[in-house]
Amino acid sequence: MTEIKQHEYDLLNEIAQDSMLTQANLSDRLGIAVGSVNWYIKRLITRGWVKVSHLDRTRLKYDLTPDGMAVFTQRALSYARDSLKVYGNYRQKAKALVTELKQAGIQQVYLDGEDEVIDILRLTCFEAGLQLSDSPVDCVLEVNGNEYRRKM
Repeated sequence: MTEIKQHEYDLLNEIAQDSMLTQANLSDRLGIAVGSVNWYIKRLITRGWVKVSHLDRTRLKYDLTPDGMAVFTQRALSYARDSLKVYGNYRQKAKALVTELKQAGIQQVYLDGEDEVIDILRLTCFEAGLQLSDSPVDCVLEVNGNEYRRKM
């Protein structure tokens, strides 16, 4: 995969959405200095990922080239693949924990936490028929690092 820095990717994303943005707009949206935006855009042009057109003497239009669109798409697909791997890993761990709980005869659990990782566990509990409690019961589940665990 082509190496691309986060700011370069962010610029490609912004340009893909609106080719009429000024460097000042890009600076505000990305939270980086205008000088840095200018430097990154020049780098993207040199790499052949962005082309610039003069609309008048003070306005520029930025467009992604086919190579720029390919790099942008490649990075987005890579991110999606990585995200699905992380999701799959948490899902597998949640299924193993829920299977273990059901084998131990546990029918009701309390989930301690509110984030996407707990949401994966919540979905898995629903699918397995475990009841979710609104208050801590005998079985409290939480996220510890990148693992699910039963809180004692």
